[in-house]
Amino acid sequence: MIIYLVIFITLVAAFIAALAQLVFKKEMLEPIRGMRGFIKLLKRPKVIMGFGGYLLSLVVYLYALGKAPLSLVYPLFASTFIFIFIISALFLREKPDLKRAAGIALVFLGIVIIAVSA
Repeated sequence: MIIYLVIFITLVAAFIAALAQLVFKKEMLEPIRGMRGFIKLLKRPKVIMGFGGYLLSLVVYLYALGKAPLSLVYPLFASTFIFIFIISALFLREKPDLKRAAGIALVFLGIVIIAVSA
């Protein structure tokens, strides 16, 4: 039973990390120009919220690591790629192509194999 909880917790951590990436992407409306531009970017509320998402994701991920082997948890965290693929298509209107879809399918297959072998 604990292994299913670890799988779920790891997927939650990966989803939170993917949402943080979405927030970062939405804030990158223009290129960063110099150190001043970088510092200005870091002060934006949504960027701070993105860092908060990463921190929350890390806390959840560390909890999962405390309950299961790294060789299980880390590959499951690769589900971030799947979440990003879906989120970027839905919210950023990025067009998924066949090569990316095939890569995501392979990542998904790998995650399933690891989860079933746990």
